[in-house]
Amino acid sequence: MTIDKIAAAPSKTWTFFGNDWHEGNVPIMGVRTHGTWLGSVVFDGGRAFEGVSPDLDLHFRRVNRSATHLSLKPVVDQETWMALAAEGMRHFDSDAALYIRPMYWAEAGGPGGGVRFDPETTNWCLTMYEAPMPEPKGMSVTLSPFRRPTEDSAPLKAKASCLYPNNSRAMIEAHSRGFTNCIMRDALGNVAELGNANVFMVKDGVVFTPVPNGTFLNGITRQRMISLFREAGETVVEKTLTYADFQDADEIFSTGNFSKSMPVIRIDDRELQPGPFFARARKLYWEFAHG
Repeated sequence: MTIDKIAAAPSKTWTFFGNDWHEGNVPIMGVRTHGTWLGSVVFDGGRAFEGVSPDLDLHFRRVNRSATHLSLKPVVDQETWMALAAEGMRHFDSDAALYIRPMYWAEAGGPGGGVRFDPETTNWCLTMYEAPMPEPKGMSVTLSPFRRPTEDSAPLKAKASCLYPNNSRAMIEAHSRGFTNCIMRDALGNVAELGNANVFMVKDGVVFTPVPNGTFLNGITRQRMISLFREAGETVVEKTLTYADFQDADEIFSTGNFSKSMPVIRIDDRELQPGPFFARARKLYWEFAHG
């Protein structure tokens, strides 16, 4: 494979790396980079769409926390992240839908190399690329046989790249059975999240979502949606939930930065409809984003 092929990007992409902006899928790691082969990478993902970029500051704040949790050095301050994002957006149309991804990783291992990395070699970039907002057409879900790790077995306080292959294999397995996503449980068998987003359900007019217990990411969009619902007078309960609770739900929907909110229209062989609470979630979020 040639360097040109490696550098091809699936959509318009600009990356700030090494004190300059570069267009395309710019190579940022080598084969000896610790982050490449041993996974010492954290990232975050903000959104710009319709001329707004809601909660972008919170995503940059979280990537710095993630770096600290993984023992990397958060060498970029909040103001610099925000200034670079504003600068990078000028490479795109003003109303373009973008994914905005800051990243940190370790370049080198410690003395003698190997598993332990050297935090002093922390490197970073900010990449931005065109990513249309998905239409809220809905998804089908089933129970995944794969579970989320526990806090003592994985760096769950960080949005760390090493956590995502497990979710990816869960989604691949669900897809092989005809579903677009899956519900993942924690080690005790309680519902944690979907394969790529936080999950909510509605029963008898009350919104429920799994209580954060250290096994899944308490997403920024999740927290925002809970706040918006409560401000609008809706009851939101964070509690321990079972898969049976979701099988019996009146509505199920997701929250996540990439899609913001999506309805579940089938769980196993049971059909569902996008309901009023999902519609309210979308409306409340868009009003907040543009407000």
